[in-house]
Amino acid sequence: MNSDSDLSIAGDILEVQHLLQPASPHPSTVAGFAGLARSIAADRDRWAPLVRYDTTTRWYHRLQTGPGYEVWLLSWVPGQGSGRHDHGLSSGVLTVLDGELTEHTERGPQALDAGAQRVFAPGYVHEVVNDSLEPAVSLHIYFPGLTDMPMHATQCAAAAEDAVPA
Repeated sequence: MNSDSDLSIAGDILEVQHLLQPASPHPSTVAGFAGLARSIAADRDRWAPLVRYDTTTRWYHRLQTGPGYEVWLLSWVPGQGSGRHDHGLSSGVLTVLDGELTEHTERGPQALDAGAQRVFAPGYVHEVVNDSLEPAVSLHIYFPGLTDMPMHATQCAAAAEDAVPA
């Protein structure tokens, strides 16, 4: 005990349950959303039976919603891609659940294997493609929920446009 202080604590300081905040059933931070994605990824019985593969268009299913966020399940057959886009005012977490996807950004391509996560802020421009020979599944959490997904010209097309005289 410090004799320079007149402060003393009576009783057990761990017995202050009335001062503790209850655990929130919904995430409210980037770390919370990344954790939610990891917990859903670990629960394969929850998402695997829902997955469908469509060779004509990318398949997606809204898996869950909460106050201010949405959770989407997407499948990707070989060769399918998102096109170059951003997510408007939404931030997000992309988690690869099965297979492998390639994310293309201004920094170049990056392979994302099962378990990989990408957290992004509003305005983050990327393209996600299944460049592998096997199908893939990914989980996407958007907060706030996705209301806009502006498409962008591909970098190759933008470079060609820059080369054309005006």
